[in-house]
Amino acid sequence: MKKYNKLTLLLLLCLSISFSSCNESFLEEIPTDSISVSTATETADNLFLIVNGMHRSLYLRYQGSQGKGGIGALMIQNDALGEDYVMTDRANGWFINAYQWNDHTSATDSDDLFPYRTYYRIIRNANTIINAEGVQGSANLIKQAKGQALFYRAWSYFQLVQLYGKRYVAGSNNDQLGVPLRLEVTTDPLERATVEDVYTQVNQDLTDAIAALDGYSRPSKSHISKTVALGLKARVALVQGNNIDASTLAVQARSGYNLMSFGEYFTNFSNYESEEWMWGSRIQEDQSMYFANYGAYVSRNYSSSNIRGNPKAINSTLYHKIPTSDVRSRIFDPTGQHNNLPGGIVLPSNFNLEPYTSQKFIATDFGDSRMDVPYMRVSEMYLIEAEAKSRMGSDDADAANALFEMSKVRNPSYTLSTSTGATLLEEILLQRRWELWGEGFRFYDLKRMDKALDRTGANHIPSLSVIINVPAGDKRWEWLIPQDALNANPLLVQNAL
Repeated sequence: MKKYNKLTLLLLLCLSISFSSCNESFLEEIPTDSISVSTATETADNLFLIVNGMHRSLYLRYQGSQGKGGIGALMIQNDALGEDYVMTDRANGWFINAYQWNDHTSATDSDDLFPYRTYYRIIRNANTIINAEGVQGSANLIKQAKGQALFYRAWSYFQLVQLYGKRYVAGSNNDQLGVPLRLEVTTDPLERATVEDVYTQVNQDLTDAIAALDGYSRPSKSHISKTVALGLKARVALVQGNNIDASTLAVQARSGYNLMSFGEYFTNFSNYESEEWMWGSRIQEDQSMYFANYGAYVSRNYSSSNIRGNPKAINSTLYHKIPTSDVRSRIFDPTGQHNNLPGGIVLPSNFNLEPYTSQKFIATDFGDSRMDVPYMRVSEMYLIEAEAKSRMGSDDADAANALFEMSKVRNPSYTLSTSTGATLLEEILLQRRWELWGEGFRFYDLKRMDKALDRTGANHIPSLSVIINVPAGDKRWEWLIPQDALNANPLLVQNAL
């Protein structure tokens, strides 16, 4: 196996302060350019430099593009491909091609390459830690570093296989093509592993991560804890149709967290200190990507050309299914006037006012697009438990109870559902759409459930969205393998064109 002589790593240094004296600010310092593999894996402290580099890599500006602002941009891609996220105008054009299903259906498009390159970059750094031998220092610290690296490798492969592979079909052998499984720091060409093999590796990595992170006390919610690894494993189990596991893992994952109260809900989607947030990124002022930040596209108040001209809206049909007594109805404005923004914010006259636009996400201010980026919240765990129990076919009462525990906090008028079967499942899935709007789930959800894209009857502008329907099972549900990857690896096989 050919090893990299030099491995580009996003290492975060404490600037002449020893690791043992670093606090949360350790994660938010300036990255260096590169370091040799031998140095990177020499000590336990150095392993954590790589770990912190992976945390930092989630909000980097990639390929020099303001539309490629780390994982937040990938979350926007996934939602733009769905029916619940509505572009109200072209504005300066960012994410419109994704919205029109153009990016991922062109192998030469840089946005088709973006997630492929980003997740494999994280995998490469994770492999450096996982395969490190002879590391000096605390055995416990080494274990914790490897636990976080195992999580990142599992998470990255889970994202990649959902994008570039065919959907996982519970009860089948899933021998359809997934993505290459690169488990060492090598450049050797690899064939695409099967979807089943990728999921097997993801689950093994998460099992090992959960064990390694047992007892780990993280310094901030940017770091990976045991509960976050349990939460990801619950997500994976739901996609695979392992409903008993999904339900059990979701309950375990949410232990120690609380749902936001009704009063807090309207103002807590920009701050990962919220008791409901399980995992997120905080962008410090000196690390801002400005027009590439997540908040530069999804917030209601940042004064960017994209926000002013293309405020993001919820599907109007979906909005009208939210009861007015439900706090989630308040995070969208059907009038578009936004007269009740958090903190008394008043939008300047040059902001487009469009009906059904979101006020869920609020940036620091008009001139500062920073906001914390949500990757996992405890409400998702309630929804996973409810959906998994509903799909079991014999646990409708338990499924309804799980949904009730979350919904009664969102809506004081909500009563325990008496629905069963498909009707109860539909209620759970509807609440999932309300709850997780704008957080990067919709493309994955449609694909895993083998549902069609249907934007009809809502506020999508046909001339702007262009794509109104995509049938379930259509070849476009698999992103094309990027041409750059095909050129570099002769063993890769392209998806159906």
